[in-house]
Amino acid sequence: MLEKLSGKITDALKFVTGKSAISEKNIEDAVEAIKIALLDADVNLRVVRRFVNSTIEEAKGEKVLRSVDPGQQFIKIVHDKLVSFLGDEDPQVRALKLKGPDVISTILMLGLQGSGKTTSAAKLALRLKKEGRKPLLVACDLVRPAAMEQLSVLGNQIDIPVYKESGAKDSVKVYQNAFAWAKKNLIDTIIIDTTGRLQIDEPMMEELSRLKKASSPDEMLLVADSMTGQSAADIAKTFDEKISLTGVILTKFDSDTRGGAALSLKTVTGKPLKFTGTGEKPEDFEPFHPDRIAGRILGMGDVVSLVEKAQEVIDQKEALELQKKMEKENFTLEDWLNQLRAVKKMGSLQKMLEMIPGMQGQISEEDIDKAELKRQEAILSSMTRKERANHLIIGPPRRSRIARGSGTSVAEVARVIKKFEKMRGMMKKMAKGAKSGQIPGMQMPGMPNMSGF
Repeated sequence: MLEKLSGKITDALKFVTGKSAISEKNIEDAVEAIKIALLDADVNLRVVRRFVNSTIEEAKGEKVLRSVDPGQQFIKIVHDKLVSFLGDEDPQVRALKLKGPDVISTILMLGLQGSGKTTSAAKLALRLKKEGRKPLLVACDLVRPAAMEQLSVLGNQIDIPVYKESGAKDSVKVYQNAFAWAKKNLIDTIIIDTTGRLQIDEPMMEELSRLKKASSPDEMLLVADSMTGQSAADIAKTFDEKISLTGVILTKFDSDTRGGAALSLKTVTGKPLKFTGTGEKPEDFEPFHPDRIAGRILGMGDVVSLVEKAQEVIDQKEALELQKKMEKENFTLEDWLNQLRAVKKMGSLQKMLEMIPGMQGQISEEDIDKAELKRQEAILSSMTRKERANHLIIGPPRRSRIARGSGTSVAEVARVIKKFEKMRGMMKKMAKGAKSGQIPGMQMPGMPNMSGF
């Protein structure tokens, strides 16, 4: 995500970093390189000009040129400018404006066909469900044949009700019937999946206007594809001019996107980017944090997001117990298996590593031996609980049985046990040095140390 843009901007910052003094020429060279990086990332030209002009104006001031560490001062200016162009720092501006649980809130999902609107509706519903709300998905895309079925499948997958009417012709009527059903079933949030088109046209806007008038939505969220670059910002601007948006959801944010959409949206539309889709799973849906994304672009990582992901799958009490085990060298193969499964739940290992400061662009997908991790899990899963509790009892006959059960060799089983013994010693040292509030037990053999966040 944003790897190319991050790499080019990091290179641009070399003009000013590590120097005891910098000149206006250094600043101009750095800003010129940043400008080229932004244009290559398909950022809107007007946005690039504003970014460059405001950065140069501030960076050439005495505060930077006479600073003790002018390079760091310049980086701070670039960071702050990126944050302001990505969105508002106040999270309340980006938060959904929904009513209390006693009154039904309505969210209208808009977008062109293929932008990921239906999937995003389900992801948003799951997120609201986790926050304690009771959402209902409403199938008002009556044009695309598979839309209703897709929404039903997604609803079943995340255990959220879906209201649909086969053969329906009027989306407003479908919404009205869904609202009546929601009242009877104590629903507090209705998420309407609307019809998409290959392009913006009058019939599409007319239908959305009718739905808007009938539902009086609390949120009008446009779903845009980040891979379309600055075109996503132009589409958002047109939608906003026609029916007035409250925010944007950017999909495919985990792709090799150039970043133009994210950096252009706020300036072009004036509307906040509220969420990003970061994968195919229903859980791959995150609130947009401008400061965190700016940090990733500048290679500073995003430890806060990484910790939040860890907290979703690691119970704090279990984490503290695990740290005690590590300190006493009581960490078992059972704990290791649980660890592997927890990390897998957090999503792509490469994405997690990119959140660590200095790791952006350092490790590619090819560098991560996924097959090895799968073999390790298969070997551990083929052991009995008794064997995982005490690896010392695993002699030659047991190793042969484990190898057969996991589809591996006796040598591979022996190698996993040897790695585990070496890791236990390392973890004991690591746990003793861990500070209060850190998340222990995130290191795996063959992987960079992911402990101590």
